[in-house]
Amino acid sequence: MPAPRTLHLNAFLMNAGHHDAAWRHPAASPERITDVAYFQELARTAERGLLDSIFFADGVALWGKARHNALGGFEPLTLLSAIAAVTSRIGLIATVSTTFNEPYNLARKFASLDHISGGRAGWNIVTSGTVDEARNFNREEHLAHALRYERAREFLDVATKLWDSWEDDAIVLDKERGIYADTDRLHPAAHRGEHFSVAGPLNVPRSPQGRPLLVQAGSSEDGKEFAARYAEAVFTAQQTLADGQTFYKDLKSRLAKYGRAEEDLLVLPGIAPVIGSTEAEAKALEQELTELQIPEYGLAQLSGMLGTDLTGLPLDGPLPELPEERDINGNKSRFTLVAELARRDGLTLRELIARLGAGRGHRVHAGTPEQIADQLEEWFTQGAADGFNIMAPVLPTGLTDFVDHVVPVLQRRGLFRTEYTGTTLREHYGLPRPANRYAAQGA
Repeated sequence: MPAPRTLHLNAFLMNAGHHDAAWRHPAASPERITDVAYFQELARTAERGLLDSIFFADGVALWGKARHNALGGFEPLTLLSAIAAVTSRIGLIATVSTTFNEPYNLARKFASLDHISGGRAGWNIVTSGTVDEARNFNREEHLAHALRYERAREFLDVATKLWDSWEDDAIVLDKERGIYADTDRLHPAAHRGEHFSVAGPLNVPRSPQGRPLLVQAGSSEDGKEFAARYAEAVFTAQQTLADGQTFYKDLKSRLAKYGRAEEDLLVLPGIAPVIGSTEAEAKALEQELTELQIPEYGLAQLSGMLGTDLTGLPLDGPLPELPEERDINGNKSRFTLVAELARRDGLTLRELIARLGAGRGHRVHAGTPEQIADQLEEWFTQGAADGFNIMAPVLPTGLTDFVDHVVPVLQRRGLFRTEYTGTTLREHYGLPRPANRYAAQGA
């Protein structure tokens, strides 16, 4: 009899917390965002809660206005290597862009992290969404949305060839005969494509997981097709159960044409849980954070999400006329989500800034640990999620509260593990280690 389905939990860690005013809250530690010990402590808290993984988003430009938020920080692969040294089970996922990297360097870095961590590396694949990033890499404009995904597909093909370029048994270690590696089991990538020319092989032997867990976070049409073909987990944002169910069904229905089963891809919507010992206490914390917001910062963030300069517009007025989604060259799915949220609920700019403060479009729920668990259980059992991206509004307290108070409720309900049963990130997510393409050919 198969084991009952249990949910997967990833802690999405962001400096002082996900709320854009978190750094101003007395419980936050914004002075520590370049202190490696701070993030090591957060990772150990997540591991104490038996979470599947932690995750760091990343971009290659300074996001938002540093005048009003604790922005900037570590490059995530460097940080995760330091975290790997003080943890033993928690998965380690980092965002890295396919648009502003080369496949060889990226494949080498992730293979290194997978070895360093004993098989806990994951890659959140993004194509980057802002012109500010493009301008840090010799471009005045961003590559077109469809072209970024075309380049990303070839990038993934090259990276997986490189991760497979050493077969699992390539290292012989025959001291007597002086043979370190069986070079018949090393394979060039020999890739020549439209965007990349890569000889290979990689200069890192095959790693414990074979390759990192592949994660994707775009929900546009291009993004969903890319996820159906390559991704093993998807980080996504929906506001309502119905929207979550629609996205879940749509994404899972795309897998068969790529020869994949529904269980090969896990859907993890984001949720920012505002936790209190009573509902009133949780609502008070939510209001406290709203009152700490800087409208100028929120308006700049909103302008970026909507591809429209909102500077100077009355905060108590409605959204202006927006461009069509097809004309957006940034994050199309987030543009659509925010525009629909404002229209559906008739929000003013001030109200929209408040609604987006904690989650930037991800669902926010304020309540007791039991009420938070109810939300997770409903989405999990009603076909909207395989697990969740937990986005603590304020750190470190929001993560500690989730681990100490929500996780035990989920465990009592039989919805979450009570111990780690595997050591690798793939094992936590119930996903197989991929076969090496060259070994399969020789079999």
